[in-house]
Amino acid sequence: MSEPPHAFSASARGLLRRKSLWLPSAVILGLLSFVLSLLYLGANNNPVGSMKDLPIALVNADRGTQVAGKQVNLGEQITPQIAQDPGSKGKVAWKQVDRRTADDLLAKDKVFGALVIPDDFSASVAALGGPPQHDPHPPTMTVLTNPAAGSFGSSMASEINRQVVHTVSTQVGQELTRQLSQQAQPHAASGSTEHPAAPGAAAQLMIADPVKAAIEEGHPLGDHSGLGLSAFFYTLVLVLGGMLGANVIHTQLDTALGYIASEKGPFRTTKPVQHISRVRHFAVGSVLMVVLSMATSALAMAAAVGVVGIDASHLPQLWIFGTCATASMGITALALLAAFGTPGPIISMLVLIGLAIPSAGATIPLEALPGFYRFLADFEPFRQVVDGVRSILYFDAQAEAGLGRAWSMVGIGFAVSLLLGLAITRLYDRKGLHRTAPRTPAPQPAPIG
Repeated sequence: MSEPPHAFSASARGLLRRKSLWLPSAVILGLLSFVLSLLYLGANNNPVGSMKDLPIALVNADRGTQVAGKQVNLGEQITPQIAQDPGSKGKVAWKQVDRRTADDLLAKDKVFGALVIPDDFSASVAALGGPPQHDPHPPTMTVLTNPAAGSFGSSMASEINRQVVHTVSTQVGQELTRQLSQQAQPHAASGSTEHPAAPGAAAQLMIADPVKAAIEEGHPLGDHSGLGLSAFFYTLVLVLGGMLGANVIHTQLDTALGYIASEKGPFRTTKPVQHISRVRHFAVGSVLMVVLSMATSALAMAAAVGVVGIDASHLPQLWIFGTCATASMGITALALLAAFGTPGPIISMLVLIGLAIPSAGATIPLEALPGFYRFLADFEPFRQVVDGVRSILYFDAQAEAGLGRAWSMVGIGFAVSLLLGLAITRLYDRKGLHRTAPRTPAPQPAPIG
């Protein structure tokens, strides 16, 4: 069946010849590609070079030992050297604490790892320079990881700690070699046939590189935590739920009011236009967003925990926080739609996704991001939500592990977006900028004659 005749019609060729169709589309798509590439790759281009004050705990538990009648404590000598090393100055924020405090910092998401000098460190080093042992014990330094703080950040901290252990091992090896050489010289000078007993074969192999790194999890995660990334992906679901939910609600409202047509496959229906003020339109959308966020948060949790089986505890709090976070994101998107109209979805995508994900500290730690992204992290919503989700999933829902700040920022974001949306829509209404315009009369044919 041919299409019914219309007073105005357009050809496909004619449309493709219109600059007004090509130019805006090219500019919008081109800018989006450029900006998103700039934001995402700019944040992740050089994490090591951008690193500033990465927090790592430093523990000296060394009790020291007696060597030739003198008390020696290598831990006390090494600790200041590590903390004041010029190579890590400005890049690592060493926190010199005891072991209990270090464990507490790891459990509260305050450090990405820890380096522990054990209580027998001096004794194990001294044993290598003493009489041969049947089974020499290698000196060790313990590297504690914290994948719950983010697998990438934990890996960066572990690599830094391993490099420190290697540097310490080289220094200790050089000192042991010097001591053994000095012990042999008096006997050679006196012509004595009695030589100090040489270290055993195993000990000799240890002397050049004596200190080993023992890697342990400082704050263990379950097997179903995505190596510390499940919090990021769960947050992504909440943020997308709010942003996409706002677009759906806005479209459904416009359809119900007859502002736009409803198309389902080839079927198109249009309802009679019903006027409603912009303030009421935004208010109705906000109520729908808040109520429906309860369901979307519950379904997201059901899929993640019930079907996929991620490790999660504090489920009621996870649902409540997810509801509030989704609602806050949705109200923000609705306010942007109300303020900017058609460009609203693109702007909300840039605000809630484009700028937010690179500055969230969810994959690359904030301390390894360029300064611009650290600035964004102070107020961008994604970072606030991921801190809350991470605290609930990995850190026993402790307020000090980021949940307290997350609740505050989600509440502030919700209130600011709601007030901003109401203020802008009220301003538009007062200026008479209504969304329903008077119907334009159809053109009349010109009289003949």
